[in-house]
Amino acid sequence: MIIDTDPGVDDAFAIALAATSPAIDLLAVSAVYGNVTLAGTTANALRVLAATGRADVPVLVGAERPLVHPQPHRASHVHGADGLSGRAGTLPEPGRAAEPGDGVARLAALLHATERPVTLAAIGPLTNVALLLAAHPSVRPKIDRLVVMGGGLDGGNVTAAAEFNVWSDPEAAHRVLAEEDVPTVLVPLDLTHRCAVDAGWLDRLAESGPLGAALVGLTPSYRENYRRMLGIDGMVLHDAVALAEAVRPGILRTEPMPLSVECSFGPGRGAVLPDRRPARVREAAGRTGRPVDVAVDVDLAVLREFLLDRLATARPSGAVSPAGNR
Repeated sequence: MIIDTDPGVDDAFAIALAATSPAIDLLAVSAVYGNVTLAGTTANALRVLAATGRADVPVLVGAERPLVHPQPHRASHVHGADGLSGRAGTLPEPGRAAEPGDGVARLAALLHATERPVTLAAIGPLTNVALLLAAHPSVRPKIDRLVVMGGGLDGGNVTAAAEFNVWSDPEAAHRVLAEEDVPTVLVPLDLTHRCAVDAGWLDRLAESGPLGAALVGLTPSYRENYRRMLGIDGMVLHDAVALAEAVRPGILRTEPMPLSVECSFGPGRGAVLPDRRPARVREAAGRTGRPVDVAVDVDLAVLREFLLDRLATARPSGAVSPAGNR
């Protein structure tokens, strides 16, 4: 597996899930701008890997801006100024530096070198993935499937239409979700919001050990956002839901449907538009499109217990306490 990410509190949970799963060979984490600047997301990825005892995993430095138009704003009002509720410093100093040079080219080289197909979990803006597939099309056969967290079929969280990851670079999202032919699973807001965890779940994780306590210690700004916006004492683990599907294929129920992404500058910019018409209707209209497997349902109790069990029972070397001590 390779994770492309913009940590982010929920990204931290997602990285930890993959990094500590014994069945996952985590080849690399590639950073992209998003919740905070590229420098911030790179530093956060390195710290989360150090906290999970996985300083052996290389961090690649990807795109610092969208393909075409500037990103209008970051998500510091949700994730805190450093992306981790102002608590990035509670995690250990990275055990290694980020890999030098072009992260997308390094990502392509890594895929070419692997002997087994790779799951690419993309849980930030899709700029790195769009660049990878456009500039290095020969890597497509090496990607077993692409698992994307992004979009909202019935509305967004940044605007009425758009979810943050897709809204940050709609042009890249359209290329990846509508124009590529890599097998893809999309995990949208419609499902992740239903998978929110409450204070009791977070308390159980915090009490499970040093890693769980460290992860929950990163959540104050994120939890306050959901308390203010949704009136819940808990939070939505968007990216960890997508990683659950990447780690355990089939835990989410999916339906295939062609997608497009609105790239105009109207109020719908960044909207993911599913074509839910029957295949015969699409074919008659000359609009076939390649299908994306969109996650539409899950057994919530099974998913929450899976996430808690994996994160709570992880015992990586080098896990830290909430104060950042080994």
